[in-house]
Amino acid sequence: MSKSLAYTSSPLLASRTPVWRSKFIVGAIALGFVGLAGRAVWIQVLGNAFFQKQGEVRFARTLELPASRGRILDRNGLMLATSVPVPSIWAVPEDMERDPKKLAQLAKLLEMPLPELEKKLADDDKSFVWLKRQVDEDTAKKVAELNVKGVYQRKEYQRQYPEGEAAAHVVGFTNVEDQGQEGMELAFNKQLAGRAGSRRVIKDRLGHIVEDVGEQVPPVDGRDLQLSIDSKVQFFAYQKLRDAVIENKAKAGSVVVLDVATGEVLALANYPSYVPNRRHNLTGAQLRNRALTDTFEPGSTMKPFVISLALEKGLVRPETTIQTAPGRLTISGSTISDSHPLGLLTVNEIIQKSSNIGTVKIAMQMQPRDMWEMFSAVGLGQKPQVPFPGAVTGKLRAYKTWRPIEQATMSYGYGLSLSLFQLARAYTVFARDGDLAPVTMLKSPEPAAGVRVMDAATAQAVRHMLHLVTLSGGTAPKAQTMGYSVGGKTGTAYKQEGKGYAEKKYRGVFAGVAPIDKPRIVVAVMIDEPSAGKYFGGDVAAPVFSATVQQTLRMLGVQPDMNVKPQVVVETVEESF
Repeated sequence: MSKSLAYTSSPLLASRTPVWRSKFIVGAIALGFVGLAGRAVWIQVLGNAFFQKQGEVRFARTLELPASRGRILDRNGLMLATSVPVPSIWAVPEDMERDPKKLAQLAKLLEMPLPELEKKLADDDKSFVWLKRQVDEDTAKKVAELNVKGVYQRKEYQRQYPEGEAAAHVVGFTNVEDQGQEGMELAFNKQLAGRAGSRRVIKDRLGHIVEDVGEQVPPVDGRDLQLSIDSKVQFFAYQKLRDAVIENKAKAGSVVVLDVATGEVLALANYPSYVPNRRHNLTGAQLRNRALTDTFEPGSTMKPFVISLALEKGLVRPETTIQTAPGRLTISGSTISDSHPLGLLTVNEIIQKSSNIGTVKIAMQMQPRDMWEMFSAVGLGQKPQVPFPGAVTGKLRAYKTWRPIEQATMSYGYGLSLSLFQLARAYTVFARDGDLAPVTMLKSPEPAAGVRVMDAATAQAVRHMLHLVTLSGGTAPKAQTMGYSVGGKTGTAYKQEGKGYAEKKYRGVFAGVAPIDKPRIVVAVMIDEPSAGKYFGGDVAAPVFSATVQQTLRMLGVQPDMNVKPQVVVETVEESF
């Protein structure tokens, strides 16, 4: 049998294939192509938006292009706050490499417990999660060297504060999102922040940018802010204040320096303070800008305003004598006293020796409304017009509610309250010959147009009284300043505690002007709860005033108006309070 005959005789080859089977196979193949075509139409046409969105979710990213926050400068252009680029670490949990060893190393580099890192990465549906914001360059480099899949870096801006704790309460600080939280950072946040830009990109599975999608929106950097603060004056005032608080074992302290001509704040410092870049474990006591946010009864620093009102009304003259013996005076059943009997005093001496009795006898010749109007005219009971968060109004009750004893105590600073900032501004009326200066925390070299409160002659007469306070026989010889004549008024007041006053808790205050004939600055100092034995304003606050005045006037280029000689150490006269 031949080979060809063997094949033809095979039963399989000999049988005929049914026609329906061939048609079925061809139909099935055709149906498959139709299905594929339909699916392609669905994906490419009908369902395109859905699949496009899913693709974008997985591979498209909108990258924020952060704006550089504006700088904060002092009046001389020196840096108080600036932004520097720093790396931040982020991840895509769904792309993360879950190597236990690498995750442990990553957690160690980021200084966080491993469970905390694992918690951040637990949600695989997240396409973005911050691991740690604003790390140092060395840490960022080591994280990059780990080469963990799904972990990336981006540049952000971190705020730096070169003046540290000295200017902290003025400048404030920002949070990790670069938004102002305190101080001028908060007050001028909109101007400083600028506007972030954006960039839409497509990334591959490894996180690399493949292409840009759509139009890129460039960031708009924030604008710089120039303050009236002089960083050198600020630093020196803060140092002297800090030393005084520590030396007197006080709870806290504040100092304010104003430029008389322009109303600019040259320095505003508080202690305790904080370093804006290191804010861990901060307390409210450190964060409070006490000079603007804390109120207190100013004590005898109010006496010059009462005397100036009496001079304006013609009730007394500087040489008018008032009998203060026996050193006690009873009004409405309450007794007012001096620290010791002072006898017959001129009006000049009433301020020089801070007599409560003399001041009250003059004050009670006037109507409550007259005193209220004077206190209001110098800014008491009104919120300071400065763009600073938390600035307080203080307390000055309506004159119609005053009882005689309240009018008496208000004449020497009890029954009303103010901030140290308000007190400093009020004293510009004596420095500017009766004109109250507006105040600003922004640089403003032009002379400020003030509000007339009293005649120039009255202000000059009171200024002479303030000068006597700092001489022998006054309550503040420690305010004397080498090379410059000064004048001011002490204030020592019991602290309120509950509904009454604490027996052994005081505030020592001194507010004054310099030089005395042509004042250039006003300086106000407050020491809260000194407990090292001295508590009079002339002992605890006046020395800070003295040192601050001397340094500030030298920095401003003001020529000395006195022969430079060693300060004469004189015993401080005890102040009535």
